[in-house]
Amino acid sequence: MFSGIARRYDLLNHVLSLNIDKVWRRKVRALIAEVLERDDALVADVACGTADLTLILKQNARARVFGTDFCRPMLELANQKSDAASEDIAFFEADAMQLPVAEESFDAITIAFGVRNLSNIEFGLRELHRILKPNGTLVVLEFSTPYVPGFRQMFNFYFHRILPAIGGAVSGSRSAYTYLPGSVAKFLDAKSLAGLMEDVGFSDVTYKKMSGGIVAIHKGSKN
Repeated sequence: MFSGIARRYDLLNHVLSLNIDKVWRRKVRALIAEVLERDDALVADVACGTADLTLILKQNARARVFGTDFCRPMLELANQKSDAASEDIAFFEADAMQLPVAEESFDAITIAFGVRNLSNIEFGLRELHRILKPNGTLVVLEFSTPYVPGFRQMFNFYFHRILPAIGGAVSGSRSAYTYLPGSVAKFLDAKSLAGLMEDVGFSDVTYKKMSGGIVAIHKGSKN
């Protein structure tokens, strides 16, 4: 599914979110800004897709930044974008459920709109915990549930009716953009995701809802 929409993925992300997705990604970067300023730090963007977040992380960063995804066409586009931006980012193809990385490898890990797609969210979070160094930081950007009355109903209508129609027409795969709202509807709410992060070993877990609750950014540490 992701291979089929790779070429139109960036365009649709920006158009369908009215470019707000760029603001969300910058908020993620801000949470690990101190790590990115260290020239001895290693940072991984897991489920990086076409590297929209990865590239933002690398901008003016001294840290070594890696991007990984299981979808090769997405990674090919990520490499092209990285080369065009003259950014030194190392990409590798891998399943987020079983990353070919040693324990305690990274000082910070980000994952944007990827946790929801894992076949087992708990196991996926445990894997991210495994590869994070002690005192390292995990930041998760994921869809959430709008909480503002009125806006919630408007967003749901857009998300379930208009978005699949536009996404399907532009990408040629309506099923991919029908999958999106369906997967969000089945996903954990922000509080439950925070609880699961704590259950698998993350500490100091916090979260913040943004844009009326459309998304939430979770942050956790490894002791």
